[in-house]
Amino acid sequence: MIRASGLVLRRGTKVLLDGADFVVNPGERVGIVGKNGAGKSTLFALLQGHLDPDAGSLEIPASWRIISVEQEIAETDRAAREFVIDGDRELRRLQEQREVVDPADGQRIAELEQSLIDAGAWSAHSRAEQLLAGLGFTPDQWMNPVGSFSGGWRMRLALARALMAPSDLLLLDEPTNHLDLDAMLWLERWLAAYPGTVMLISHDTEFLDAVVRAILHFDNAKLIRYRGGYESFVEQRSERLRQTQLAYERQQRETARLQNFIDRFKAKATKAKQAQSRVKALARMEKLAPIHAESGIDIRIPEPESMPDPLLVLEDVSTGYRKPDGTAHEVLRGVTLMVRGGGRIGILGVNGAGKSTLIKTLAGELPVLKGTRNASRGLEIGYFAQHQLDMLDIDSTPLQHMQRLEPQTREVELRSYLGSFGFSGDTVNGKVGPMSGGEKARLALALIVRRRPNLLLLDEPSNHLDVETREALATALAEFGGSMLLVSHDRHLLRTTVDSFWIVADGGVQEFDGDLEDYRQWLSDRSSQQRAEERVAQDRARQDSAFVDRRTQRRVEAELRQQRAIKRKPLEAQLKKVEAEMEAAAQRMAELDKVIADPDLYSDARREERLCVLSEHGELTRRHGELEETWLELQEELEEIDKAFSELG
Repeated sequence: MIRASGLVLRRGTKVLLDGADFVVNPGERVGIVGKNGAGKSTLFALLQGHLDPDAGSLEIPASWRIISVEQEIAETDRAAREFVIDGDRELRRLQEQREVVDPADGQRIAELEQSLIDAGAWSAHSRAEQLLAGLGFTPDQWMNPVGSFSGGWRMRLALARALMAPSDLLLLDEPTNHLDLDAMLWLERWLAAYPGTVMLISHDTEFLDAVVRAILHFDNAKLIRYRGGYESFVEQRSERLRQTQLAYERQQRETARLQNFIDRFKAKATKAKQAQSRVKALARMEKLAPIHAESGIDIRIPEPESMPDPLLVLEDVSTGYRKPDGTAHEVLRGVTLMVRGGGRIGILGVNGAGKSTLIKTLAGELPVLKGTRNASRGLEIGYFAQHQLDMLDIDSTPLQHMQRLEPQTREVELRSYLGSFGFSGDTVNGKVGPMSGGEKARLALALIVRRRPNLLLLDEPSNHLDVETREALATALAEFGGSMLLVSHDRHLLRTTVDSFWIVADGGVQEFDGDLEDYRQWLSDRSSQQRAEERVAQDRARQDSAFVDRRTQRRVEAELRQQRAIKRKPLEAQLKKVEAEMEAAAQRMAELDKVIADPDLYSDARREERLCVLSEHGELTRRHGELEETWLELQEELEEIDKAFSELG
C-alpha cells in the first residue's frame, strides 16, 4: 500500500501539505480533488520520485511499477501504433536483445523467446490497436507519424502509451481533457477492468463518480479522505460545512438564490425529457451551496440588453475550410437550423465529426461555402474556444485587460467584477503569462461575457477549470437569460445547463430527442450498425471471390445463431436483473432527494434522521455506480459474443 505520515510539501514559499496523513490500498481507485494550485500535480511528482518531501515520510512498495501520462510529446516520424507499444519499455528491451543475440547461443535465444511470450510480444500489435480504437483513432490512422497529429490527438496517443505499459500504480492527471464522450465511456470501462491501483486527478465530476471509490481532498494543507465517489464526497463535505457553520450567512444567500432559480425553472420545465433531467441536475446544486460559498468564486453573466428571435438561421449551408490550392473541403453539408431566443442547446458528436466547425460557422469565424447564414439585427455573440486563451496578452494583468475593454469604468468596479471570477487581491495585478490554464480560461470567460452577449457559443469552456470553478460556471450558465450553444465532454455541465441537444454526424446536423443516457444508447446502436454494415460488406466480398455452398452456409449460420443465443441467455438475464435494481435504486434516490430538499431536515430535532438519509443516499449513489459499471461490462461481454460469432459467420 501507499502510506504517507506527517507529510510536508512546499512549492517555493507556499505550503501545500502540512503534516498530511493518508493511505491508499492496493487495487483502490482514488480521486484527487482540490482547487487549482492546491498541489495535486505536485503530489503526483512526489509519488513518482521526481521530488522529495520537505518533512514526513511517503512509503510505496519498491516493486510497484508506476506509470503516468507524458505531458509533452515531441514531433516524431514514429508510427502511432509503434509509439504506443514503446510505452511497454520492458517489451522493447527484450525485443532489442533478441535482435542482437548471437544466433549460435541457443539457450539465450530460448530464454528471450520465453520472456517475450511472458511479456505479450505476439499480442502487442492487437493490444495497441484496441487502445487506439477505443480512444477514437481509425485504422487508417494507426500507422501515421506521431508528428502528423494535432496537440489534442497527441495527448490521446500519450494516454494510450501509458495504458499500454504494465503497471501497478497508474497516475492519471486530467486524462479526459482531450476526449469526447464515447472515448470517455470507453476509458471508464477500461479502468474498471484494470487490476492495479489508480490515482486520478480530474475536474470532471461524472467521470470521477464512474471511476473512483474514494476521494482525497486538499483541504487547508491537509489531505482528507472521503469514502465513495464524487457525489458522496459532495454530500459528506457539505454536511461538514453546514455543521461547522462555515460561511453561514453567505451559504444562506447562495441557497436562497439557487432555490429561487430552481423553482422558476421547474415551473417551465414540464415536458421535454432533457428538461426533466436538467431539473434533477439543478436540484443537486442546492447541496453544493456551502461549497460554493467557501470557494469564493461566484460567476455572474450579465443579462443581455436585447433578445431577438430568432437570433441566427442557417439555410442549406455547407461549411468547412479552403485548401491551400483554393478548393473547398466541406465538413458539414446541407445544414438548416435556427437558433431561437432563449434556446439552450448541447452539441453532441464524436471527435472529428464537425462540432467545432459548426460553432465556428455560427460565430462567423468560418465562411459559408454554400447556402446562407442570416443573423438578426441586435445579435451579440460571445464566443469561447481554446484558442481564446492564446489571444490573451501574457505580459498584461487581468486588470489591464479589463481597463482596455472599458477604459471609462472605475477601477473598483472592474476589480469587483474580476473578483467574482476568482481574481482578487494581488492576482488582479499578476501577469497572465505564468497563470495556469484554468486561470487563463476564467479570464477569457470574464472578458467575453462582459460584453453582455445574447448568444453564447462555448467550445469546451470547462477544460482546465477546477471543480469549484466548474460548479460556479454551471450555476452562472444555468441562470443566464440569453441563448447558448455548448460543446463539452463535461456531462454534469451539459445536464445542468442545456434543454435540448443537436447531434453532428455523417456531415450533417440534426435535433436529438433525448438526454445523455439516450445518447449513450445512440452511440452503442450506431457502433452496432457500423459493425453490421462491415460484416455485410465482408460477406459480399467473400461471395464475390468464391463460390459458396448456400445449404451448408445456412446450416452453419443456424448452428451459430443457436450457440450465440445459448451464450447470450444468462448474460441477458443478468442484465435484466441489473437494470431492475438500477431502476429501484434510482427511484429510492429520487425519494431521498425530496427529503434532502426539505429545509426542516437540517434542524437539530431531525439530526439522526438527516444522518440516516444522507448515509442511505451516499450508499445508493455508490451502489448505482457499481451497477452501472456492471451494466457496461455485461454489454461489452454481449458485444464480444456477437463479435466472435460474426467473425465465425
